[in-house]
Amino acid sequence: MRPLHEPMSAANPMDDEFEDIPGTYLFDKDRSRQGYHVNMFCMSLMKKENRDAFRADESAYLDRFPMTPEQKQAVLDRDWLEMIKLGANIYYTSKLGATDGKSFQYLAGAMSGLTQDEYRDMMIAGGRPIEGNRSKSEQK
Repeated sequence: MRPLHEPMSAANPMDDEFEDIPGTYLFDKDRSRQGYHVNMFCMSLMKKENRDAFRADESAYLDRFPMTPEQKQAVLDRDWLEMIKLGANIYYTSKLGATDGKSFQYLAGAMSGLTQDEYRDMMIAGGRPIEGNRSKSEQK
């Protein structure tokens, strides 16, 4: 078994299968293990007293969780996509978004490089275009 904070590897055949799809970060057992502490931080925000403590001193509150420095920085920067890449689960990160007063749609837009309104409009128009989003080989 790989240590908690060890980077993802291509040892899992499914990693290879999904690695070719642009913007896809499979939340499998490895990524779940990698992001365990950042996800537990996010879940802690379900309690008002924890949200208050986090808002009072974000960095000090994050020190309660043995996250990697990169995970902590991604949280502080509200780099939603980086959190996902570092093992966070979208449903857990939505607790942090809610703490900040952000909608799930806002988070999805931010991770797509769009504003909330641009993301909404894209989804209403049928979603992300297939061209360039099927395989990384199409982008070359």
